[in-house]
Amino acid sequence: MDSPTDDVAQAIAGELQLMDPHVRASRELAGQLLDPQFVEVGGSGRRWTYETMLSELPDHPGSSPDGLRYEPSEISGVILAPGLVHLTFETVLGERRTRHSSIWRKGDGAAGWRMYYHQATRVPPGVE
Repeated sequence: MDSPTDDVAQAIAGELQLMDPHVRASRELAGQLLDPQFVEVGGSGRRWTYETMLSELPDHPGSSPDGLRYEPSEISGVILAPGLVHLTFETVLGERRTRHSSIWRKGDGAAGWRMYYHQATRVPPGVE
């Protein structure tokens, strides 16, 4: 059985994989990290589902190997319940700084940890 520290570490590893341009450009790889019931409320206010995210993610910023890359910081996590981890962190992509909150849920069998929910909030310039 995994320890709570292992669970948080596995969720963080999944989060970092989703920032990798190679993963973001691949519907198959990203699909392994997103829960089929995935929902996101993006920094723009747009609501994303599993299908819309997988179909549009390769065209999003941070998805090209020769383009801008996400620079994450301050990643931390807590166990909400067995098999449920809440992560918070910040990213910088070019000039855009964003705060994130995501919930990761452990799947059955080989499914492993998958992102169930994600919220992104853009941080205006000058805000600490």
